[in-house]
Amino acid sequence: MENIPSNVPDCTFFFLAKAHQKAHGLLKKRLVPYGLTNMQHLILEGIWYQEGSTAADLGKALILDKATLSGILDRLEDGGWIEKRQDENDKRIFHLYPSDKANDLKEELIKVRRNGNDSLLENFSMEEKIIFKRLLRTLF
Repeated sequence: MENIPSNVPDCTFFFLAKAHQKAHGLLKKRLVPYGLTNMQHLILEGIWYQEGSTAADLGKALILDKATLSGILDRLEDGGWIEKRQDENDKRIFHLYPSDKANDLKEELIKVRRNGNDSLLENFSMEEKIIFKRLLRTLF
């Protein structure tokens, strides 16, 4: 812990918050050219992997509440990243699909995220990366 002042308490919440700041900032910079936020990218990637899912299904998969997801989906639609298609049997339900724009940039944007992951964990050994991700998964 080279950059941490000696007077910082040994606090898991603090370390997680700082790690989040670093990770969030790193990906945020990489997404600026695309006009996407980190959360928009997460949701877009979720739609790529669960094409045709409903907002409720996507929210469960990504562990996001309806209010948070709703506004982001609206902004993604307004930005031309996704399409909402009304369910044929239940007009209250919409299915989510990536737009042509999103599909054209899919591989590039997934690569941006993967490169960000690699950059964030570049000082970890392969074993440390595996353990770190396993430990993070146990927190939620």
